[in-house]
Amino acid sequence: MSDDAFQKIKLVRIAHVFYKHKDPKAAIQFLNDFGFSHEKTVGNRTYFRGYGTQPFVVCIEAADETAWGGACFEVESAEDLERAATQLPAAVKATAVYDLEDAPGGGRGVTFYDPVDGFPFHLVHGQTKVEARDPNFPMPEVNYPAEKNRAVNKFARFEKRPAPVHKLGHFGMCVTNFAESYAFYEKHFNFFPSELVHDDSGTNHTVFFRLDRGDEQVDHHIFFLYQGPKWHVHHTSYETHDFDTQVLGHDWLRDKGYTNCWGVGRHVMGSQIFDYWFDPAEFILEHYVDGDLLNMSEPTHHTLEKDAHLHVWGPEVPPTFLV
Repeated sequence: MSDDAFQKIKLVRIAHVFYKHKDPKAAIQFLNDFGFSHEKTVGNRTYFRGYGTQPFVVCIEAADETAWGGACFEVESAEDLERAATQLPAAVKATAVYDLEDAPGGGRGVTFYDPVDGFPFHLVHGQTKVEARDPNFPMPEVNYPAEKNRAVNKFARFEKRPAPVHKLGHFGMCVTNFAESYAFYEKHFNFFPSELVHDDSGTNHTVFFRLDRGDEQVDHHIFFLYQGPKWHVHHTSYETHDFDTQVLGHDWLRDKGYTNCWGVGRHVMGSQIFDYWFDPAEFILEHYVDGDLLNMSEPTHHTLEKDAHLHVWGPEVPPTFLV
């Protein structure tokens, strides 16, 4: 089969991410304070879940060196997984289909490597979902100046605690050849550009991909790429309950002595309210709420970089975010 005739591998959702940590104890404590729930430890791997139905969303692997271990997407069918193993370009070094014997939820997987920068990328099928948990957060009605929704004599009361993670929402990569990376992911998977950012010459250098799921509502972006001098993961992002929860989580992480990267603020592209934190190894993790949902009736938006504002309110963008 020629590359031009490639039948796209259909992705359903982002499933989980892997981090390798030289100091796994510190990484695990951070994830507890960030709002994940410990699910399972097997050998040198510790798995964490959210309160949604994914069996796990983050895996910490104890390793000699700290490194990005890759993101994993659920594919639509066993056939999609098999085609990934056998029909992706040879340059990505796709593995054979393997069993996920120890991971929560089980299933089968394939790993390949980005054709430009060589970072790992994983696919999974057949995971057993878990029952969603109650995050035990109130859902108070909001009182506006001319519209009072909360009943009289009812209160909005909260306790200090971490912001519980619901699900993994998206991740982003800095790549050294944007055009080549974009072409590979757009051609071989059902990624669709929600937003493309270009320079004065019209050359694109940033994309926010969503999944093409037809009429199904999907997150504004699930994967983003941008051009830079050295490849690295930019951040991983996790949905939490609501804005009150997010700010409670912000205060919890601050009081525990962690370093805030940027937030709290409101994005433009995607509209999420964001809050970015450095973990002890200086990986960036984000809590977000209130993101946009799109389907395929919404076209790609093209934005000149000087107009591609990252936020509409909140602190100014710090230099540590623009790496």
